[in-house]
Amino acid sequence: MLDDFLIRAALAGIGVALAAGPLGSFVVWRRMAYFGDATAHAAVLGVAISLGFSISIYIGTLITALGMALSVSALYARGHAVETALGVMSHTALAMGLVAMSFLGGVRVDLSAFLFGDILAVSKQDLAVIWGGAALVLALLAWRWQALLTATLNTELAQASGIDARREQLVLTLALAIVVAVALKVVGALLITALLLIPAASARNLARTPEAMAAIAIALGMLASLAGLQLSLSFDTPAGPSIVLAAGMIFIVTLGIGRPKAR
Repeated sequence: MLDDFLIRAALAGIGVALAAGPLGSFVVWRRMAYFGDATAHAAVLGVAISLGFSISIYIGTLITALGMALSVSALYARGHAVETALGVMSHTALAMGLVAMSFLGGVRVDLSAFLFGDILAVSKQDLAVIWGGAALVLALLAWRWQALLTATLNTELAQASGIDARREQLVLTLALAIVVAVALKVVGALLITALLLIPAASARNLARTPEAMAAIAIALGMLASLAGLQLSLSFDTPAGPSIVLAAGMIFIVTLGIGRPKAR
């Protein structure tokens, strides 16, 4: 019989996959992998702020992830190269988080749990936050799906159709910040981008339509979560990295059975 903590871990991984699948598809289409990475790095600063002010980790992480994403978007709009803006903001936020944690006297911080996740320690309250966040992201993407897709695939067509590309970018930014906040405890700040990117990249090898790619990304993300947990249980390996490793193996398999894609 499965222990309760394993059931909670499986449900947490499935919940994150529900939101990360379709959102990760947009990350792949828009080539925003580094953007997601930078937002995840800012989560470390959010953890430090949460511990310093005794507020929920999820709230602190959401605020800093959203602040990071909006700051990078603002710098990009002002003409700064996006790679430069991401590099500066990402490493600065990560360093600020690590320095801030060093000032938290009397507070024991398991930094590795926030960097690499601790899905086996997910509580019932964490599950409620993860599934609530996933439902919010899915509702947001379903509401804006056609506009987001048009703005992503053809900017000129989007403008001709009256779609505000900056507004759609803001929707994606908000969704990304929510996913980073709810996924931090599952796979950690350094592995969140992998869970966003790898299932979507795997689905791209198999899907023929955007909608199919989003759906397959969800299914592959769930499969990676369950396979990674089984790997961790069987070989006593870290759960978060094991999930990402399983996702990487799935990607390799899809390369063999999928059709080649244009860059």
